[in-house]
Amino acid sequence: MTQYNERIARLVRLAARGFNRALQLRLQTQNVTFGQWIFLRILWQEDGLSQRELSERAHLTEPTAHTALSRMEELGYIERRNVAGNRRRQHAFLTEKGWELRELLEPLAHEVNNAAIRGLSGAEEKTLRKALAVMIRNLEDDEEKAALSGVRVPPTRSNLGS
Repeated sequence: MTQYNERIARLVRLAARGFNRALQLRLQTQNVTFGQWIFLRILWQEDGLSQRELSERAHLTEPTAHTALSRMEELGYIERRNVAGNRRRQHAFLTEKGWELRELLEPLAHEVNNAAIRGLSGAEEKTLRKALAVMIRNLEDDEEKAALSGVRVPPTRSNLGS
């Protein structure tokens, strides 16, 4: 059992790991990987993004995005095509199958969120959301300050294509 006096960073990491694992368990029932889920969610919000735009929004490298998108194309979730005026850069568009996954997968994510906040009051959930938003903003500011002084974090690498 995790102790309340643990470092906040450790608690957040353990919670994130728990969220990811719980969602992965549910996604695999639909033969969708966590990496595919990340890109599907982005495309459900804004279809027709380039690989670069997708990698930036997912906070992943372009090669990682390429691997995941190639697999998604093989599975029939997306198709890549050129947009008028730009023959070199392809954009990812959801297929009918990709759109249909939304109805199957979003309820699974809601299940995970509901499982995670079970036992919290509405006020506690609101406080948690506010505190996490402040922490995220503070850490983004910290990273931006470091970047201004020339220090950069290497890009996130992950095998999301499988």
